[in-house]
Amino acid sequence: MAHDIRIVTEAELRAVVGLDRDTVGVIERAFGALSDGGVVMPPVLSMELAEAHGEVDVKTAYIPGFDGFAIKVSPGFFDNPKLGLPSLNGLMILFSARTGLVQAVFLDNGYLTDLRTAAAGAVAAQHLAPEVIHTAGIIGTGVQARLQARAAHLVRPCERLLIWGRDADKAQACARDLVDLGGEVRVTDDAADLVRDSQLVITTTPARQPVIEAAWLHPGLHITAMGSDQAGKNEIDPQALVRADLYVADRAAQVETLGELRSAIAAGIWDKGTPTELGDVIRGRAQGRRDDAQITICDLTGTGLQDTAIATHVMQRLAGGDVGTVITA
Repeated sequence: MAHDIRIVTEAELRAVVGLDRDTVGVIERAFGALSDGGVVMPPVLSMELAEAHGEVDVKTAYIPGFDGFAIKVSPGFFDNPKLGLPSLNGLMILFSARTGLVQAVFLDNGYLTDLRTAAAGAVAAQHLAPEVIHTAGIIGTGVQARLQARAAHLVRPCERLLIWGRDADKAQACARDLVDLGGEVRVTDDAADLVRDSQLVITTTPARQPVIEAAWLHPGLHITAMGSDQAGKNEIDPQALVRADLYVADRAAQVETLGELRSAIAAGIWDKGTPTELGDVIRGRAQGRRDDAQITICDLTGTGLQDTAIATHVMQRLAGGDVGTVITA
């Protein structure tokens, strides 16, 4: 029997869904569902294509109670800018959780991945950062740096935002793009100073050597690490994970192989067992931040459940409208 499939482009998606509290709430509910049990989420299929200076990730998850499940393909080919092409692209396919039929194809070029990643940062800040943030710091200067600053502002608005990146010009451009958040937004030339002055720090780099040292940790600091999503990446000094009062993972099994915990295990210094998961903190099954003096770290490697959550959210926004192109298959 024939059925309809909706094909939606990046431009059309941008007009339907953005980074707002609704999107953050959808991702928060997805992490909570992971804690509740019943989520089916296979390990990330990840390929590093060294000859092409590229990588490809495939992620998916089934979440009980959600109408659909997504399969997301996310390539990153980092020499593409030399050809006048974007380095990141990709798409999501949404299937019916009841019949398995394809419901939609979102040709988002990574836009939905950017949104769900930023929303996860907001969830981490909401549950683990101190209640009051005077200064927040962003390490990194790309699209995700900008989105993480905006996501944090939704849940923990601050008086001052500091930006640090290896390229000073890119850092200045990032800062200019964020002045509409209000307050002071400025670039710093020292990452250690940024961490020292901040209560909330978010790392958004593809670094393979730490950009935050353990010696920089101080009481009242929360760090959300976003960049380590492939074996070999490492933004946080492994000793920092051991020194922190609380280290939280998006998915414990995943951070052991892709996240910051992988480096601590490889160094032979991790002795705290299986880390707490963000969903358990959300549901109250695990203790989150106990007071404003604690040092906390959240390791977000990116999960298939976030992709299913954002894709389902988009489909609900599209309901009853005529956005996209409908084909009959």
